[in-house]
Amino acid sequence: MTARHLNIAVERFPIAGAFVISRGAKTEAVTVVATIEAGGHRGRGECVPYARYGESIESVVAQIESLRHDIETGTGRDALQRLLPHGAARNALDCALWDLEAKIQGLSAFELAGLAPPEPVVTAYTLSLGTPEAMAAAARAANRPLLKLKLAGDGDAERLAAVRAAVPAATLIVDANEAWSAANLDANLAACVAQGVALIEQPLPAGEDAILAEIAHPVPLCADESLHDRADLAHLRGRYEAINIKLDKTGGLTEALALATAAEALGLQLMIGCMVASSLAMAPALLLAGRARYVDLDGPLLLARDRPDGLLYEGARVFPAAPALWG
Repeated sequence: MTARHLNIAVERFPIAGAFVISRGAKTEAVTVVATIEAGGHRGRGECVPYARYGESIESVVAQIESLRHDIETGTGRDALQRLLPHGAARNALDCALWDLEAKIQGLSAFELAGLAPPEPVVTAYTLSLGTPEAMAAAARAANRPLLKLKLAGDGDAERLAAVRAAVPAATLIVDANEAWSAANLDANLAACVAQGVALIEQPLPAGEDAILAEIAHPVPLCADESLHDRADLAHLRGRYEAINIKLDKTGGLTEALALATAAEALGLQLMIGCMVASSLAMAPALLLAGRARYVDLDGPLLLARDRPDGLLYEGARVFPAAPALWG
């Protein structure tokens, strides 16, 4: 087997303004990139360590480094699933292996995966949490057909009303990021109905969402923090109508593809999402976008700058990656 070399890099991308959700704000996206070189070919994968899941830059770099010998001596994607748990570190390595294998074989990644060629898709554009007036202004400025609103619990009815008044024709997704509670759930659901919201992501904290199986869902609910990989699907029955697949949660494209198939078999709709990151993190997820009811791959649009050979965004549409970027 051709000798491999693994490189690990921490990269920083300034965010245009700030990105604000119920858990806090940040002004830069910090990513970890795994690069695997072999025989003159290079495969790359980018991940975003997420403190909500007990990850840090240091812990993810250490996880990737712990597999240096395995990766450099030929470990493939199947073995990787057993060597690392789901999460950001496995995502970076898994996507790098997909990219490398595609380039070695002279194939596109979608061909390697046995998928149809990806097509341009409409992506949601995320509005950071703010005052009703600020979110309404951001919605008008975005001027996009599909908007995702970050919410926080208290005051969400006013935020929704202001945004809807500003963009009466837009499709709205809301994301509470676990910020709602049993006390305000009914009122916030009613506010979503009143403003014609199409989908609600993770209204309640993961581990405290069993009540969702006991109430009516006037708007479809989508599991995000409550779902990582296929092992979590059994707990979602009756609680959610959709799942948000993010490669940083599944631990890469390999598990994401399997999760999508398993979820579809259960009748769950798919949303393909992302963390705030560069185009390199979005590119593998685009292979799943054609199967999704909603696509939320706007990470690079929230950055002040993207990496070279980044994805093409044209209006609300995002186009498949060029081989120079990934796959």
